[in-house]
Amino acid sequence: MTVTPKQREKEADAYKVQRFWPVVSGAVAVLLVGLGGFLIALRDFQVVPFDVDAEWMEELVEHRHPFWQAMALAFDHLGGGILGVFIVPLAVIAVLFLLKRRWAALYFAVASVVSALLVQIIKNLVGRPRPEEILVAADFGSFPSGHTANAATMAVALALILRRYWIWFAGAAYVVLMLLSRNYLGAHWLTDTMGGMVLGAGVAVIAWAPFAHRLHVERRRKQPDAVAT
Repeated sequence: MTVTPKQREKEADAYKVQRFWPVVSGAVAVLLVGLGGFLIALRDFQVVPFDVDAEWMEELVEHRHPFWQAMALAFDHLGGGILGVFIVPLAVIAVLFLLKRRWAALYFAVASVVSALLVQIIKNLVGRPRPEEILVAADFGSFPSGHTANAATMAVALALILRRYWIWFAGAAYVVLMLLSRNYLGAHWLTDTMGGMVLGAGVAVIAWAPFAHRLHVERRRKQPDAVAT
């Protein structure tokens, strides 16, 4: 199917409108995480955590079991360290390049890097102590959860690239499991993981905006008969 310059221009204009509210939502999400970090930083560290954090952590600690701990440790390795921060994202980028989805690869790389940088910046600015019940080695700063932010960024970015409903569901399940694993291991408070999830998803949407039209054109060239969902 041949696309005329006029049709291409109309598509570009349409995408400008379509991405407005998603970008606004993403920006609000990131700002909320920043506000949450600010409120946490204002609290006296002697009175942390919040009630919801303390109650949730107490519930998890009471029900710890070797099987679930092993599962949580698997997610710990998958979502962090060299594997989670470098190998998995680079593997995704490499696959996208092999599929000749170069704009998709660039978008995924930008979203991943920006998300990781924001997590580290906020961690160091807030300086929230981690739970005493932690079972794994971890870096400085508990808020937000880098593992959960990374999972959310990857899930939303891949869903926006591939545009398949099942990816949204699979991605959501992966993010929730990552969130629970971080709490279960005592590596993060509940609000840390919620903040990481919101931050990661927000960054993925904001980073998508300047790439949206090119991603659509690139996908249509690979799948000319596909209809975006």
